[in-house]
Amino acid sequence: MMKTFAAMGAAAVGALAARDLVQKEHALKRNYPVIANLRYLLERVGPELRQYIITDNDQERPFSRDQRRWVYASAKLQNNYFGFGSDNDLEGHVGYPIIKQRTFADVAPATGTHAGEATPLPSAKVIGATRGRRGAFRPESVVNISGMSFGSLSSAAIVALNRGAALAGCLHNTGEGALSPYHREGGDLVFQIGTSYFGCRDEQGRFDLDRLVDLCAGAPVKMLEVKLSQGAKPGLGGMLPGVKVTEEIAQIRGIPAGVDCASPSRHQAFNDVDSMLDFVEMVAGATGLPVGLKSAVGNMDFWDDLIGAMSPERMVDFINIDGGEGGTGAAPLVFADSVSFPFRVAFSKVYRRFAEAGLTDDITFIGAGKLGLPDNALVAFALGCDMVNVGREAMLAIGCIQAQKCHTDSCPTGVATQRPWLMHGLDPDLKAARAANYIKTLRRDLLKVSEAVGVAHPALITADDIDLIDGLQSSRPLREVYGYGRRWGTVGPAAAEEITAIMAQLHLPEPA
Repeated sequence: MMKTFAAMGAAAVGALAARDLVQKEHALKRNYPVIANLRYLLERVGPELRQYIITDNDQERPFSRDQRRWVYASAKLQNNYFGFGSDNDLEGHVGYPIIKQRTFADVAPATGTHAGEATPLPSAKVIGATRGRRGAFRPESVVNISGMSFGSLSSAAIVALNRGAALAGCLHNTGEGALSPYHREGGDLVFQIGTSYFGCRDEQGRFDLDRLVDLCAGAPVKMLEVKLSQGAKPGLGGMLPGVKVTEEIAQIRGIPAGVDCASPSRHQAFNDVDSMLDFVEMVAGATGLPVGLKSAVGNMDFWDDLIGAMSPERMVDFINIDGGEGGTGAAPLVFADSVSFPFRVAFSKVYRRFAEAGLTDDITFIGAGKLGLPDNALVAFALGCDMVNVGREAMLAIGCIQAQKCHTDSCPTGVATQRPWLMHGLDPDLKAARAANYIKTLRRDLLKVSEAVGVAHPALITADDIDLIDGLQSSRPLREVYGYGRRWGTVGPAAAEEITAIMAQLHLPEPA
């Protein structure tokens, strides 16, 4: 028997050597038959080796091992504490955020491990109130699920996220790929209007207002988001590879199956700031819903023009700033790495302009781009965010292992694939609970740290409450680093008083 196996092995090696010597695609294999295959094997499994063996806890990108561990443990309601002190390089790190707790304050965080998880954390602002929209509302959660389309993500993943949103009482953004049946699992929705107008277009692919009105009337859509660009590929438009365009997705979007779905880089329903504001008011008037923008940040002329063109009669209800480091799908490397500003720079550039114009109390500011981690989210609130969206972190909560195969249709955990045999491993009920656990835990940590700072809500944290340190040499408040005025980055007095009263009613004593 052993001789038979040995002969079979020798024959296999011989066949491999013969193939390597004959093929002309790889010079390395022709020169070093058999053994050269080891090089390609190591290249193939290199990301996994680095992820689990080589890199340290804080080295890997886009999310480190510590960050992923915190999300996983939070989603599973496991112990998400870390022992023996921080392993971050505080001594040598430039720009590391330090949140400054207060010794004496009117509020104090509960010390229980799970204290705060059941406490709602609504937005400090009512979206759409300034323009008097019929559907103006106060979001129940300052943490919401970012736009990730059915197509980019699997049906099982969309179901898990929507059910999780319902359990956590947060909003679920549809992404630009239309409103699918899998978005109707109980969670309230933000419908995203992309450049291809999926879900609200006619047979020629043009925007169709009547279809949008019908869609909103038949689904739990709370607000509408006009996507101008996104952090993954700003200024380029979306791309769903043909391998992921199934018959079902093609039918929902109104496109051919099996063909790359490339969304235009620009809108056709408007072509400048003036016509865009007219579009916003038209859509808001027809649907009664708040309407806002989602955009990455590059050239600032657009934002200056927008501020100059807005008036009490024409105004967006919210602005969602997507950092250039964001992104859940496929993108050319140069767009992922080098186009548009990262979140903190992007958001501060935009917010500063609105603050100088005296408009920050009239608009709800939303941020996205690795803000599903407590420290990043708190910096975002200090810079002026009223809410944060989580995308990749929500994917991690429902099973993503950062394999970075989203664009290949071979996601091993069934999150970002359309292959049935890969999707079957993702249990929507279990993962829905984990998505909700993660969102509640993130809100709990935001609340606890806010109370440690001495305020009742993260929207009340100011740009003076967080410093960025330069190793062991010095530190500067966010306000100085980003050129903010006094009291910028927080809500106005009326909203502050209102949300403080709301939190006093919601924050009932909980068991430790």
